Amino acid sequence: MERRVAEQLRGALGPLGLEPHAFKVGWYNAVLQPAFHLPYPDDTLAFVVLSTPSMFDKALKPFVKKERLKIIRDPVDQCVSYHLSRVKEKFPDQRVDVMFDYEMLPSRKPKFLAQTAAHVAGAAYYYQRKDVKHDPWGKKIYGVCIHPKYGGWFAIRGLLLFPDIQVLLLEQPVPVDCVSTEEKRIELLEQFNFHWQDGRYRDIIEVKERYSEEQRVYFATPPAERFRLLGLTPDAQRITSH
Repeated sequence: MERRVAEQLRGALGPLGLEPHAFKVGWYNAVLQPAFHLPYPDDTLAFVVLSTPSMFDKALKPFVKKERLKIIRDPVDQCVSYHLSRVKEKFPDQRVDVMFDYEMLPSRKPKFLAQTAAHVAGAAYYYQRKDVKHDPWGKKIYGVCIHPKYGGWFAIRGLLLFPDIQVLLLEQPVPVDCVSTEEKRIELLEQFNFHWQDGRYRDIIEVKERYSEEQRVYFATPPAERFRLLGLTPDAQRITSH
């Protein structure tokens, strides 16, 4: 069952530059405090969805062109929401719950911890302070996921959960430890925490694909000014700013 669902998801999302990676809810809950647990049985099938560098051209630009008059909030969030919601239609006999990376609980906690989900699914390695033996920092240090193919040139966009599908025998993949030396891990965490704006941390490894120049300009532009880069009208921009 898991294999069939995974194939359908890859067939639907792959051409859009989106990558689904399967995991069991229990793998995720096992590494987090109860306050962050997903409220499903341990064997529940779930997928974390990444956006790859090609998503900008394959999904976002066509979506904006088609839905230009309906875009009233962040275009990337709206594009991903549209496509993941459409995926649900491919499983009419299954309940499919969708969570997005930007969603918050009433407690202001995120609905899910995106980087943890990517790590337990084997999609990308979540490098954290605990991965450095000799810690040089005396302050809070945030972790960051690195993809073996895209480095830091990707994003974690959402979860697809299948509450009616329990997978007892799913084998947990190990994420590729592509930043394997102590020196490189320190460099990565320092670049991400102290110089994230210049994006150097994204190239901590040799990548096979990165964001296009157009895409880099888009994400480097303040959110309120991104609309004009996509040719969206001031009306859409006004609505979004409320």
